[in-house]
Amino acid sequence: MASRASSAVLSRAGRMRSKLQSSLEASVLEIEDVSHQHAGHAAVRGSGAAETHFNVKIVSSKFEGRSLVSRHRLVYDALADELRSGLHALSIVAKTPREVAPE
Repeated sequence: MASRASSAVLSRAGRMRSKLQSSLEASVLEIEDVSHQHAGHAAVRGSGAAETHFNVKIVSSKFEGRSLVSRHRLVYDALADELRSGLHALSIVAKTPREVAPE
């Protein structure tokens, strides 16, 4: 029950951060709420939902050897509860540590 109470207190971005960090052990995790840019869109207009659109940049060794589609599936799987409860859209940049390391 404590997790439900803490979920109610955390913003969607906070819950997303917690879920992505625990499931994908991210070395870099940036979450940007861009919902304000989509406030008039039909899918959210009148819904009362405030946190619906996010940009996510994540770097994880769990992406090693995986295709871009597979990486995105891992992110969507980690955020399944959020997607069922009002998260409408994600823009995802998913990289491995080697892909972002300076050469």
